[in-house]
Amino acid sequence: MTLEQNSGTMPVRSDELFAAVRELRLAGRWERASRLLEAAIPDGPAVQARIARAAAEVALERDWFAGTDTAAERITDAEKAFPDGDWDVAFLRLRHTYGRLLFVDGSLRRGPDGKDPEALDATLRRARELHDDAPDTVRRGWAAHYVGLITDNHFADGASATAHYAAALRAGESGPDDLLAREALRHLGGQDHAAGADDRALDRWRRATALGAGQGTVPGTLSQHLVLAVLARDTGDEAGARALATEIVRWAEAIGATRLAAQATGFLAEAAPTTPPPEDGN
Repeated sequence: MTLEQNSGTMPVRSDELFAAVRELRLAGRWERASRLLEAAIPDGPAVQARIARAAAEVALERDWFAGTDTAAERITDAEKAFPDGDWDVAFLRLRHTYGRLLFVDGSLRRGPDGKDPEALDATLRRARELHDDAPDTVRRGWAAHYVGLITDNHFADGASATAHYAAALRAGESGPDDLLAREALRHLGGQDHAAGADDRALDRWRRATALGAGQGTVPGTLSQHLVLAVLARDTGDEAGARALATEIVRWAEAIGATRLAAQATGFLAEAAPTTPPPEDGN
């Protein structure tokens, strides 16, 4: 595969390209990641398909943190690039559907109220299918995590979600996949906090923060600091909570994560304890 330059083309190994795109995506450099993929000249249909899938991954993460609406078309392009099907592309479609169903009339809403029950049932069924069809332990763990997210955030059944989050954590730790472990710890910590087990929530959330930072996920680490701000507020440290949230707004606006900035701004406007915002995957 080659990359276009002003004076011609330059050979580049495809694995290095996709590793660089992943790091840019996680860092919130979505525009740069997209342009790098657009500049690539694939040396065959297999690499072209991987480019389409990577572009969908970038778009999906950008949509989540920045509030844009670009992933649907990119995911469709990736599905066309894999006419015989691809587990990872199917998982991207699931993540997109999960996120789309979280918003009702433009507002993030937990639970089933105001949502199409058939769409919710179909999404949960699809997550279970992907879990059963997963080609390895880590992917099975990601599917388990989304079974938990859908059960928790769309069906308001946190008790049933716990086992799925725990399965995801085991897969993330054994894989290892630090981003999967981070996601599972984030949501298990949220359940601890809801149950009043704040010491355990703090431990899990700190571990999740470190794992995400170690993988270079800038918007993800900022979102994790927001749940730490939630815990600070709910345990009486309002000054600390506001200081942390103020910096989250500043950072999120600087990298273009406007949806995350809005969440932190909303947190600053609240006078009462709140709950952590849900997050979409890696």
